[in-house]
Amino acid sequence: MILVFLVMKTIFEIAYNHKSYVMSHLSRLKPEAVWNFFDEITKIPRASKKEEKIIRYITGFAEKHMLSHAKDKTGNVIIRKPAAKGYENRKKICLQSHLDMVCEKVNASNHNFDKDPIQTYIDGDWVRADGTTLGADNGIGIAAQLALLADPELEHGPVECLFTVDEETGLFGAFGLESGFFESRILLNLDSEDEGEIFIGSAGGVNTTATITYNVRNTPEPSKAYRLEVSGLQGGHSGTDIHKNRGNSIKILNQILWEIRNRFGARLSVFEGGNLHNAIPREAYAVVVVPGMYVEVFLDYFQEYSKRLMVEHVIDEPALKLTASQAELPGKVLKKKVQEKLLNALYVCPNGVISWSRVIENLVETSTNLASIKFKPENQIIIATSQRSSSNSERQLIANSVRSTFRLAGAKVDHTGGYPGWNPNPGSEILGVAVSSYTNLFGKKPAVKAIHAGLECGLFLEKYPDLDMISFGPTILDAHSPSERVSIETTVKFWDLLLDILKNVPEEQHPDGV
Repeated sequence: MILVFLVMKTIFEIAYNHKSYVMSHLSRLKPEAVWNFFDEITKIPRASKKEEKIIRYITGFAEKHMLSHAKDKTGNVIIRKPAAKGYENRKKICLQSHLDMVCEKVNASNHNFDKDPIQTYIDGDWVRADGTTLGADNGIGIAAQLALLADPELEHGPVECLFTVDEETGLFGAFGLESGFFESRILLNLDSEDEGEIFIGSAGGVNTTATITYNVRNTPEPSKAYRLEVSGLQGGHSGTDIHKNRGNSIKILNQILWEIRNRFGARLSVFEGGNLHNAIPREAYAVVVVPGMYVEVFLDYFQEYSKRLMVEHVIDEPALKLTASQAELPGKVLKKKVQEKLLNALYVCPNGVISWSRVIENLVETSTNLASIKFKPENQIIIATSQRSSSNSERQLIANSVRSTFRLAGAKVDHTGGYPGWNPNPGSEILGVAVSSYTNLFGKKPAVKAIHAGLECGLFLEKYPDLDMISFGPTILDAHSPSERVSIETTVKFWDLLLDILKNVPEEQHPDGV
């Protein structure tokens, strides 16, 4: 019996320290209801434009709890919960989050976002995912909404919970939202990522995509081929992380390609990097052909130049890795003229912070992100970028600058997915409630800010011009990257703040005698 006990004890200790054990125990965290629902959500595939399963889960939840609900033609879902006893006269309020998540993973991961559950684990104060994005953006908001809807004991007035689709690829759920789909004139957006901060404004954005049609020629002989790779970068959100001096894998690799083209006559066969327009690219690779006479000196130069780049990025990107490995010799390479235009365009393409706000301290006003480059079988190179600004005119200026850069390279350029910014309203009634609630709960005032990211609030405001809105959430770091994590401690504060705001929503003002 003692031997059996020791064996079982050892098995238990191994299991306890393994991520797969920890991931099934998010329910031991506080607030339990929020983490229970978040745990369920992580098991449901919900990539942008593939939200069918999470929509079924949400509507099934409404039916299970006998709550009124509806779905519009875009896929957005609304669930309504009546007021608690004694709160019937409070103003109706809408809580909103988006159902989709960014699907990014490290190269070594075999995760299939179409069917595999996210493998979560606890790391001190953080909940993380194993090799993939976590989906706390905006899964933690969804979980809070469901926890509120499921609990009959909570104190609040009439509540609507809005779940939008396809936010991450261009706010398409909010674009397709029908006027009158919800009735509230107060909205709490639960899609912010900095606890202790309440947001009252956000940037507008647009995507700019360049398409270069290219010609090829036979690979010159004698030559050797090499696969050049950039990896180890942090990546991150192209809005909220754009000011952090994080390396852009496409820019870094293009810098190398530009140099070896000049020095050794290297020819480009393929160049790919990045995936999503709203993520700073973490990885990139290229296959180049080097004339035989330069092979040894090329490798020496690559190593020397790589060391120099790693020193330059050591503070912001200490894990940056640059490698060159021999590859199979491709049969074709880009013609020189196309290669010149591509490398020069990528070199001068603006990237990063363009300007800072003159109104709100430490707020990026305008930025642009060189997001991805893909070689397609149809002899097309697709280059995706995104621009953001709290100024509509500045957003258009930077988008036109990127457009002009690639037009000079002979590319076809399109602007898509444009969405408006959300102009701050410092006199907001619900902002006053939220600031008071936060101060009473935590003994200090929250920071009131605007965010350099695209929130759906600007689009809601177009369809509901009298909507009073704020946005808040727990602390989420490195959203849109496999390093994404959400703070456990701040999730407690986020939940407490949400409940206190709901308890203090003002009463409806009725005319005298009514």
